Amino acid sequence: MIVTELAEVARRSWPETVVSRGEVAIAVEREDLVTTLERLRDEPDLAFDLFLGVTATDWPGAEPRYWLDYELFSTRHMHRVRLKVGLSDADPIVPSVTGVFPGADWHERETYDFFGIDFEGHPDLRRILLPEGWEGHPLRKTEELGGVNTYYKNDAFIPPVDRRTL
Repeated sequence: MIVTELAEVARRSWPETVVSRGEVAIAVEREDLVTTLERLRDEPDLAFDLFLGVTATDWPGAEPRYWLDYELFSTRHMHRVRLKVGLSDADPIVPSVTGVFPGADWHERETYDFFGIDFEGHPDLRRILLPEGWEGHPLRKTEELGGVNTYYKNDAFIPPVDRRTL
């Protein structure tokens, strides 16, 4: 199924489906996330049986501030879809989809770790890459760039990125 055909099939259930840069994208409300993923997986015309991942983008000052991006692939039809969910800064909580796609487990943990998105109902939501005592979420645009001081043999010094001046 080519992209335009996939978009037409998806628009029957999700009228706001768009095609951008050769990819089909569907935006849904967080309350519809789990049922939408189940339908995308179970409908024979779609058959998205492979969960590729979930990540987030942060748009400080925008509403919604966070956009979750779920990537799915159909091994039967050889097509892919992107599912998007917007979350406000005041309420960055979304239901876990590990009950639909168990492979989402580590992806949700990584998104929690780096962006601070809470996946409600996740079986083991804790940091996956950063130490447990780490404060903050480094991929939020409001976090400092950080870094470490860099010293060279000839006594040259370069400060961290967020402390450099011209």
